[in-house]
Amino acid sequence: MITRRLITAGLIAALPLAGIVANQAVAQDMRDITFVQPSPSAINSFPVFVAIGEGYFAEEGLNVTVEAINGSGAVLQALSAGQAHFGRPGPGPVIAARSRDVDAVFIYNVAARSNFGIVVREDSEIQSPAELKGKVIGTGTADGAEVGFARNVMAGQGMIAGEDFEFLTVGDGGPATVAFNSGEMDAYSSSTADAAILNQRGMAVRDITPPEFARFFGNGIATMGDTIRNEPELVEKFIRAFAKGHAFALDDANREAVLAHLKDGNPQEGEDAEFQSALFDAVRSKTIPVDMSKGLGYLPAEVWEEWQASLVAGGEIAAPLDDLSAAFTNEFSAKANEALN
Repeated sequence: MITRRLITAGLIAALPLAGIVANQAVAQDMRDITFVQPSPSAINSFPVFVAIGEGYFAEEGLNVTVEAINGSGAVLQALSAGQAHFGRPGPGPVIAARSRDVDAVFIYNVAARSNFGIVVREDSEIQSPAELKGKVIGTGTADGAEVGFARNVMAGQGMIAGEDFEFLTVGDGGPATVAFNSGEMDAYSSSTADAAILNQRGMAVRDITPPEFARFFGNGIATMGDTIRNEPELVEKFIRAFAKGHAFALDDANREAVLAHLKDGNPQEGEDAEFQSALFDAVRSKTIPVDMSKGLGYLPAEVWEEWQASLVAGGEIAAPLDDLSAAFTNEFSAKANEALN
C-alpha cells in the first residue's frame, strides 16, 4: 500500500527508488535540483518522471531528484525554506501562502481540469454536496489542495467549514477506507488518484461534485519569486524539460515507455500493471487543457480570480491579495510550448 510520508519540510525524505536523477552518469557540471511533490505517487507527477527517464532534464544540464512530503503546505514550506527548487502544490495553498507574504509563484498548470472531487460511498444516500450539512468531510492532509477544493464546493452551497460541516484529516488509501467503514466521515475530498485507489481496493465510491467545478484547475508547478528573478534561465530549463515530458506522455505511441518510467519512480504503483495503466489514464486526462490553443501549462487568470473568491468566502484568507497576478505567470509555459512546436 502506498502511504504518504508524514514528515516536516525540514526533514524531507526521498521516495524509495524515486529519488532518481536525470542521468545515472551525472557529469560534474550538472546542476542538482530538488523537486518536491505532495504525495509519493509517481503517476500524479508523471511529466517529471518521464522527463527524467527520457533524459530531457539531463539535456538541460539538470540533475533532478524527486522527494515526497505530505501535502501542498509542506511543499510550500520546503520551497520557502530553500530546501527545494520546484514543487507541485495546489493553487489554493499558493494563494493562502501569499496572503502570509510567502512569495510562491505558480509557473505551469499540470492538472488543467480539476483533479479533485467530493466522493461518497457508492451505497450512500447522499446525492449532492447540499446534503452534507452537519456532516464530516475527510481529507488526505490538513492543508492540501483537496481541502481548498472542498471549501470551494461547499461555499457554492452556502456552507462554511466549522459552522455547517466539519473537515477531518484521515489520510489516504487504507486510512480513508477505515474512516468510511467506521463512519468517521460521510464524504471524502479526493484526488482522481485517491478515488481510483479506493475503488480498486474494494471501497466503491462515487463523485457528487457539481460539474461546474471542473474548471477549478488543480496542482501545478511552483517556485519562489526569488528564483524567477535571479535565475530565470533555470526556471526556463526546468519547465522546458517538464513540458517535453508532459507532451511525450500524452502520445499513446509512447505508453509502454511512460509506464516503465513511472514504475521506476514508484515500484509499488507498478506492481499491478493493469491498475497502474488505468490510474495513469485517469490522471493524464485531467492534464489535457480544455483549450489547447494556448498550449500545455497555461494558467487562466479568470479561474485564479474564482479560486481567490472562494478562499475569501470560506474564510481561508481574510481578504483578496493586493496583486493576485503576482501569484502566477504564463511566461515559462509559453516559452516551453514554443520549443515543442
